This record gives sequence, C-alpha cells and structure tokens, in this order.
Amino acid sequence: MSKIKRQYSCSNCGSVSSKWAGQCFDCSAWGTVEEELLNNSKITILSSGNPQKLDKLDNIVSEKSRTKTSIEELNRVLGGGLVPSSAILIGGDPGIGKSTLLLQLSANLSFSGMNAIYITGEESVEQIKLRALRLGLSDKKMDILAASNVEDIIATIDANKASVDVVIIDSIQTMSSNELSSAPGTVSQIRASAASLINYIKQNNFILFLACHVTKEGQLAGPKVLEHMVDTVLYFEGDHNNHFRILRSIKNRFGSVNEIGVFEMMEKGLAEVSNPSELFLMERDNNVSGTVVFSGIEGSRPLLIEIQALIAPSNMPTPRRSVVGWDLNRLSMIIAVLNVRFGLNLTSYEVYLTVVGGLKISEPAADLAVAAALISASTNKPVPHQSIFFGEIGLSGEVRKVTQGEARIKEALKLGFNNIICSNKENPNQDFIHSISHLKQLKSLLC
Repeated sequence: MSKIKRQYSCSNCGSVSSKWAGQCFDCSAWGTVEEELLNNSKITILSSGNPQKLDKLDNIVSEKSRTKTSIEELNRVLGGGLVPSSAILIGGDPGIGKSTLLLQLSANLSFSGMNAIYITGEESVEQIKLRALRLGLSDKKMDILAASNVEDIIATIDANKASVDVVIIDSIQTMSSNELSSAPGTVSQIRASAASLINYIKQNNFILFLACHVTKEGQLAGPKVLEHMVDTVLYFEGDHNNHFRILRSIKNRFGSVNEIGVFEMMEKGLAEVSNPSELFLMERDNNVSGTVVFSGIEGSRPLLIEIQALIAPSNMPTPRRSVVGWDLNRLSMIIAVLNVRFGLNLTSYEVYLTVVGGLKISEPAADLAVAAALISASTNKPVPHQSIFFGEIGLSGEVRKVTQGEARIKEALKLGFNNIICSNKENPNQDFIHSISHLKQLKSLLC
C-alpha cells in the first residue's frame, strides 16, 4: 500500500513545511497554513536536459498584434485588446459578475473572428445554457465544457485546437491534476493546474482567461505565485447594493496598470458605460453644502467624481471620523492642516466623508476637493456653481501641482464645468481657472 504523507502549505505565499503552525514562518500571515495529503509512492527521477539556443537583445522582433473584442471597456483595461499567448486572471467577490463577463466575452468573440471554449468547474452545461438564455446569448456559436480535470481539459482543447483561439476557465480553484493527490482548491493543486494550463496555451498561441475567487480580505485566493505566473491581473470591484461594476487592472505586462473599465449590471447582463463621469454626476444636487466635484485620473482616463462631507457636533472625547472610498489617515492629515493653516477647528465634531458611486480614490490630487468639502460642510454654504477642485495639499498648507492637469481640465470643460480651482502651476492664464497657492485663498472662494 502507498504511504500517505502530510504536508502543510501556506495559502498566501505557498511555502511548505512538515508541521502545522498558526503563523507562516515565511510571510508571517496568520491562519493561512493548510494541511495537504500527498501520495508518497511516486519517486521523482531527474533526467538530463538538452542545451537551448541563446538569443540576443538587439535581434529584430515584431510586436504581437492585438485583437479587439466587442467589449470596448475590456479593451481599454487590457491596453488595447487581446494579446496572443497571454494569460489573464480575473478576480472578484462572489456574484460580482465575473462569470457573466466571461460568458458575454466568449459569446461575442465571434464578431472578432475568434472562437472561444468556455470551461466551467462550478456549474453544469445546462446551468450555463440557462444563464446564456437569460442574457440573450443562446443563439451564439460557442463551445461549452463542464470539467475539472486539467489533463482532460488539455486533451479536449488539443483535439479541437484548429477551432479554438481563447480558453476560459471558471474557476481555477475547481481545477485539479492527476499528478497530485491533494484535494482541488489547495495551494499545490492551484499552482500545478495553473502552470499546466499556462504552459500549454503559450506553446500553442492561445489566449487564457482564469476566473479566481477572493478571500474575505479581498485578496485573490490561492498562492501568491499565481499572480506572478499570469501576464495580466484584473479585479472586478463593486458593491452588491450598487449596480455599477469597475474592472481594474492591477498587473499588465502589455499595458498600463490601474486602468479601469466601468460596467452597469442590467437584467441582460453587464452593459458598458462609455461616459462614467456623466453617470456618476447624474443625481447630483448643486445646492447642498459639503458636496464637491473632483477631477480625478483612473489609469489614463479622467473621471469627475463627487465627494460629500458631513460635519456633526459630538459630545464624545474622541469624535468619530468615518471614510468611504478614501484613506482615513489622509483625512486626518487634511483635518490637521485645516486646523493649523486655515483656522478650521473640527476637534469637537464628527466628520463623515464618502466618495459617491462606489469608487475608491487613492491619488493625492483629491486633497483640495476634500478640504473644500469640509469647509463647505462646516460653514453650511454650498461651493460655487459648476466648480471643480483638484490639487495636492502639503503640511504647510500649500497647494501643489498634480499630474495630467490638462486632461482633468478638458474633462471638466466637456461636461460644462467652467469654474476650476487648482494649483497656480496649472496654466493660470485661462479665465475659467482660479489658481491658488495656499489653503487660505479658499476663504475668498468658499466662505
């Protein structure tokens, strides 16, 4: 009888140890060490390799042509389209729309002259057909396979390689290989299954999409090495209570990172939002204090985002500071700068700040918009009509120049905003630009 061997792997970094521990010894993560059962009867014998041909950096190479899909927002996030022999990982919360997007993509690839095979390990073929019928995709010519064994999947693709250009796996956590005896979803199975699929598609010039689950912390489930193995990592963001979805690139070997695509969840699936700035500002009220419009940059796309602030008196020794969609530490810094450099004391007030539309802002260019929202909320006076704010604030209260200022101004003018408050380094000769160099200059504009 074969001897069963136990080993313990970290689901965060993939390190292997012979005994269990509450904390991983390599990455120091808690509660990530899981037990795996291995068959110890197989003996691995290393064979000698063959010498490979070396290449030079200055040799002529032609850039691989991209294939555009019918989903323009996906093309934007990928950097212009699909690159041959690329592996793309899509992660997101359960029910956020990963399978819907991949099913719509596989059904619409026929418009680009490409054929896709949709492989699911979570649903049956009948369930996929019912979902396609609900999305209005039942008349599309696409191949469907319900399987979870990697060797069977590769053999099926190899038998139909003449009619396959794109392979979609939903999801990688359900795949397993015969080479390992551990259960599907373990670190070793995810790593081995992904490596086999990626090596096969790169050798045969296919395009691979891998759907991936996320943990309760919002990180991609499975070993961290999975993100290093693929060419592109995309996150599907959004709130189940909000019908907007944001597809963001975290890693992209063929394009820029932090590029976003905006979708709206409809009855017939995901619909593209070509002008998200107008959509996010659709229900805005101009006569409410504490409401400010910020001109931000997501990847290479300028977006107009609404920021709302609310200030309420508090009897607690430490008033509450609550933030949705922004950094809490940066809000504390802006409150301190306003107290010292502007004269606005909020130590006995609760401060609530939110970014409307479910977006998350990380760039420092939102400092000026947040400061304007706090000043407007504290004085109970709305900001001037059709105003836009952007600029970074230093600890001394100075307003600094930010990147891509011209793109921010063009986006604001396109949507009818003709009162732009920014740093004095942003082309101060224009009549519609109110350039400021310090926070104190906001008193004449807002107070």
